[in-house]
Amino acid sequence: PSVLDTEKMYAMKYMNKQQCIERDEVRNVFRELEILQEIEHVFLVNLWYSFQDEEDMFMVVDLLLGGDLRYHLQQNVQFSEDAVRLYLCEMTLALDYLQSQHIIHRDVKPDNILLDEQGHAHLTDFNIATIIKDGERATALAGTKPYMAPEIFQSFVSGGTGYAFEVDWWSLGVTIFEVLRGWRPYDIHASNSVESLIQLFSTVSVQYSPAWPKDLVSLLRKLLTVNPEHRFSSLSDMQTAPYLADVNWDAVYEKKMEAGFVPNKGRLHCDPTFELEEMILESRPLHKKKKRLAKNRSRDNSKDSQSENDYLQECLEVVQQEFMIFNREK
Repeated sequence: PSVLDTEKMYAMKYMNKQQCIERDEVRNVFRELEILQEIEHVFLVNLWYSFQDEEDMFMVVDLLLGGDLRYHLQQNVQFSEDAVRLYLCEMTLALDYLQSQHIIHRDVKPDNILLDEQGHAHLTDFNIATIIKDGERATALAGTKPYMAPEIFQSFVSGGTGYAFEVDWWSLGVTIFEVLRGWRPYDIHASNSVESLIQLFSTVSVQYSPAWPKDLVSLLRKLLTVNPEHRFSSLSDMQTAPYLADVNWDAVYEKKMEAGFVPNKGRLHCDPTFELEEMILESRPLHKKKKRLAKNRSRDNSKDSQSENDYLQECLEVVQQEFMIFNREK
């Protein structure tokens, strides 16, 4: 048989082309696909297939059933220090790998770290990631404000020298602090102005928990270092930290380290009411697609809707032509 049923489960994400065009998101989707097709790592949510039909673009990715860290924080999970140390190590390997591939993720935060059923961490969402070739710098103001490194704001205001991979390590520091503490090291909101944030980083000092081991605090300080040149930003930096001195990095990579927090088996790690409403409200549910496409075809063949949709049709045709089909197994 040509198709082997491995019974492996995947997650499928589908994006309506017309909506993407209207919201100007096509570039981001293509960017994400372009990046995901080139990378694969044990602590990423990997892309397996991408394909399209006339209405939608589809991405088939690793299925992770353990929920994201934001969800568990909202459920008031008290993460042990051991549990969080493992996330720190796993995300260190993920970021070190991305850096080797010239990729800045730019959106590291609890929402984008998904757990598998055993409790291992996987980084997802390359929607605003960017590739920087040797010696280049990124300059765009991109990310989620409370997790964005100071040099991103600095570069935006003063035109500066731009920024590079170090920004992801800052975000990792904020994330680890938050998952341990339940709140973030800096009180930053989407509404804060860029100027006020630059001011904040130069004046406010982070309050670490007195209960935390000294080694942990000094490692977090190294990640939350305002000057990117002095910030820890690689696996080799992290390996020098006393806090991680006894870590067996090969065992981490092979997922042989037991997770300190194992998501409940048999419980949905998402908010079912929210997810169900999304499915019900989804303007174009998959199970009605066949009928709808048939209807659209007969409508498109009638002559009355010709001019109103020309521009949209043109855009749809470009998407159709430029879309990258992918199959990791080929």
